[in-house]
Amino acid sequence: MSYQTYLEEASKLIGKSNNMSGISAEAVARMRLQNRFRTGLDIAKYTAKIMRADMAAYDLDHAKYTQSLGCWHGFIAQQKVISIKKHFGTTDRRYLYLSGWMVAALRSEFGPLPDQSMHEKTSVPALVEELYTFLRQADARELGMLFRDIDAARNAGDEVKERQLLDKVNNYQTHVIPIIADIDAGFGNAEATYLLAKKMIEAGACALQIENQVSDEKQCGHQDGKVTVPHEDFVAKIRACRYAFLELGVDDGIIVARTDSLGAGLTKQIAFSAKEGDIGDLYNSYLDCDDVTGQTPSNGDVLITRGGRTLRPKRLPSNLYQFREGTGADRCVLDCINAINNGADLLWIETEKPHVEQIASMMDKIRDVIPTAKLVYNNSPSFNWTLNFRQQVFDAWQKEGKDVSAYDRAKLMSVDYDESELAKEADERIRTFQADASMRAGIFHHLITLPTYHTAALSTDNLAKEYFGSQGMLGYVANVQRQEIRQGIACVKHQNMSGSDIGDDHKEYFAGEAALKAGGIHNTMGQFAA
Repeated sequence: MSYQTYLEEASKLIGKSNNMSGISAEAVARMRLQNRFRTGLDIAKYTAKIMRADMAAYDLDHAKYTQSLGCWHGFIAQQKVISIKKHFGTTDRRYLYLSGWMVAALRSEFGPLPDQSMHEKTSVPALVEELYTFLRQADARELGMLFRDIDAARNAGDEVKERQLLDKVNNYQTHVIPIIADIDAGFGNAEATYLLAKKMIEAGACALQIENQVSDEKQCGHQDGKVTVPHEDFVAKIRACRYAFLELGVDDGIIVARTDSLGAGLTKQIAFSAKEGDIGDLYNSYLDCDDVTGQTPSNGDVLITRGGRTLRPKRLPSNLYQFREGTGADRCVLDCINAINNGADLLWIETEKPHVEQIASMMDKIRDVIPTAKLVYNNSPSFNWTLNFRQQVFDAWQKEGKDVSAYDRAKLMSVDYDESELAKEADERIRTFQADASMRAGIFHHLITLPTYHTAALSTDNLAKEYFGSQGMLGYVANVQRQEIRQGIACVKHQNMSGSDIGDDHKEYFAGEAALKAGGIHNTMGQFAA
């Protein structure tokens, strides 16, 4: 609705009441505009529509991929979206990502934990709610500054300026953007998955990412020891997420089905199979087995049959069964096709390196069956991007017959190569990786899981080195505050960013001329007015 519509509605409401003396219709209209989203479900419904529209746009034009950065605190999400609006003027095709890894490492009451689903499951929906609380506050802050400018234009009698500002309010783009939220392997059985999914959706999540690992054996996607579950177990959790969306009225909620099969060589159980060729039999067909046809079974043997042969899957002392080596890619393809056929909207294939052709080789097979299949891809900090791409260029040049004798493939990370032609080509491939992979390999959404974990560590290290060293206070002023001012970083006015001016507006609404406001002439934030 427009500013004028909100104002008219508030005026009618106040006019019909006998107990609203002193209530300003314009203040009510402004507060309602500053609080467009009343609940997390409002957010989930709004953002799901955005994602669905973006998915349809990508189907028509693969250049229209989407992106996100992982956030582990509401302030990080807020500053990210403020920065996007500042630099690009729009939040279109930009999302948030909530990483289970970062929740485990940074938000658990147990302290830093590995990515093994040991953290409190309630910390995940709590973080979703926190992220959107900060984004809603960013709306209130920015709209509040526009309202102050409107008042200043009115007081100056500048009607043209006032109309321009009202137009900005009426066409205001919210900081609230879609989030893809990591539910790990569901933190238990399908019922546990459903209950947690509901909490996450109620907090505002429009897209849930769930993986096919065993919940109580869950590992980080880029570590060893991963154990997958049979397809029907995973499908039950996909359905649990869908039921949660439908129960809460988010009919177009998005489910991202992640397969870890490329790097998972183990399964906890043999899949149920009613007949050869069904999904359970296909899962079992990748097991590493000994042919024991005609042999007398030993005590504790688990046997399966295929093609008239009796097979004994190899069972480890951990009571896990292992897959045949080299079957990971084929298992990923089967996982993805089955997930989409059973309710998933997007796919996620966890890989061990960022390689366009490796991803495309799997997606080509998937899209032969499901042409509209789309990937969410983890542009992970677990990859050594510099070394990977320099080695990719080295290998490509060597295959083309180019002279690579000046390079040591094992030492390509060295700073000695930074200005070389090989390094420059590798950097260009890194720069265009997202666009290239979206065109070639069907990647709809690119995310970096843990970027702000690393940026926080890097910036803190640099500050500590300078401040506690010879630079003292200049280490902060020159490298932080002065850069904030020069680059127009909004939170240099940290009182404003924390909501002080919003509080002053409310004090004036509530107490009128008696309001004791913080933003007077003695507020040091005035030093940053320029």
